[in-house]
Amino acid sequence: MLASVLAKAGYRVGLYTSPHLKDFRERIRINGIVIPEQEVVDFVEKHKSIFEKVKPSFFEMTVALAFDYFAREKVDVAVIEVGLGGRLDSTNIITPELSIITNISFDHTDLLGDTLQKIAFEKAGIVKPNIPVVISQTQPETEQIFRNKAVESDSSIYFADKVYKVLKVDSENPDWQSFDLQRNDGLTLKDIRLDLRGSYQKLNLPGVLLALDILKDKGYKISDEQIRKGLATTSASTGLMGRWQKLQDKPLIICDTGHNVDGITQVLGQLNRIKRENLHMVIGMVGDKDIEGVLSLLPKGAIYYFTKASIPRALNELTLAEKAFKFDLKGETFPTVQEALHAAKKNANPNDLIFIGGSTFVVAEIV
Repeated sequence: MLASVLAKAGYRVGLYTSPHLKDFRERIRINGIVIPEQEVVDFVEKHKSIFEKVKPSFFEMTVALAFDYFAREKVDVAVIEVGLGGRLDSTNIITPELSIITNISFDHTDLLGDTLQKIAFEKAGIVKPNIPVVISQTQPETEQIFRNKAVESDSSIYFADKVYKVLKVDSENPDWQSFDLQRNDGLTLKDIRLDLRGSYQKLNLPGVLLALDILKDKGYKISDEQIRKGLATTSASTGLMGRWQKLQDKPLIICDTGHNVDGITQVLGQLNRIKRENLHMVIGMVGDKDIEGVLSLLPKGAIYYFTKASIPRALNELTLAEKAFKFDLKGETFPTVQEALHAAKKNANPNDLIFIGGSTFVVAEIV
């Protein structure tokens, strides 16, 4: 959302995200355009001897490539997404204009810790001395950790949901949703449209708006009209895929990359609001996630198509089905995502709903 608005405001904007869905180059974009293949090839050839000596991780090499590309292309501003955690993440070598931390939930617990407080401590590692930090969502378990870090860093801290309140969400339109918000100074923003359809965006939008307020205070020239246009075309202008993405009507097919307990909870809440006859769930998961935690949330009345993405980390579909059976989730197994989706389409009536998810890598194979 930030990258889209800044580009609409006339800035040359680098955007670094991970993981990619179809093409590695999705991770590195300038004003929505992916890095050229030749740039990737040249970078690897130029620094091959260093890579062989230092042996950085795949992610570290990618961050170096992104930062090098953005520097050489002289971007005005870059929006950099942290890979994992924050404190020890390789993106954390930068000194940003501001830091943003979205809501904290359980993910990568083997590396980040098994409590929200431990995870928040790792995330708070991106807060830099005298650099403002925006916290999108106030959570009682983590609020004090962020406040303590801000004091320690002499940084201004802002809790976005205390500044911007979402008054109304209209999600009737199949192509966008709109929001009415009120700022704590009384300003009301009506009909802010967003072409990202996930209901969880109501938690992200206040953080984006507050971040833009701070950037404007820092001298960035961004008009209200550019904010509206940027938000309304986020998916189109940044190439974002797989976030509550509609793939087909009749039967309606939706995919979403949410894969932890919090993400799946948001997805299920939205699925429950859609009128349909039968619900078909094409599900695959990665072995290092909280599989039981996710399975315990899934609807028992749905028809399941257990599958696995074609990556080494994917949980075998037979193992997934076995674990799911303990939670009274029943269905068939398929060795590939395409076979699972084909079976779901074959079985579905025009008024049914097919959902594809459980893992970013499952979604990657069908968008």
